[in-house]
Amino acid sequence: MSPRRDERGSVTVWLALASFVMMALVGLAVDLGGQVHTQQRAHDLAAQAARAGGEQVQAAPAIEGRYVRIDVAAARRAAQAYLTAAGVEGTVSILGGDTITVTVTDDYTPQFLVFLGIKRLDVSGTASARLVRTLGGTEQ
Repeated sequence: MSPRRDERGSVTVWLALASFVMMALVGLAVDLGGQVHTQQRAHDLAAQAARAGGEQVQAAPAIEGRYVRIDVAAARRAAQAYLTAAGVEGTVSILGGDTITVTVTDDYTPQFLVFLGIKRLDVSGTASARLVRTLGGTEQ
């Protein structure tokens, strides 16, 4: 009769290792999903801040029908006020008098990656709004 090998406990080691790997994968999915959500929020806030700034036009020339231009100072204030109210940092730039671009910077605090030494994940979002003048459905 051959000697019998004792295999008690071998399933326990395998189960412990497999459980650890599964928890790590779930944690990674949760944190990367949170980062993507935070990045989408940053882009949405940038778009809304650009829209708020783009509503600030130079009134007199627009009313007279001469041209439509963004009021640069008012647009910067409106966009920055929107970002401040949302609790995020960002930059505002105005190009050509008709395009406002907002870049939002934010960060996501991981729930599980902290155990690997990753304390924050930086995200950013950029959006632009362009002031358009139309007459009869045609851009002027």
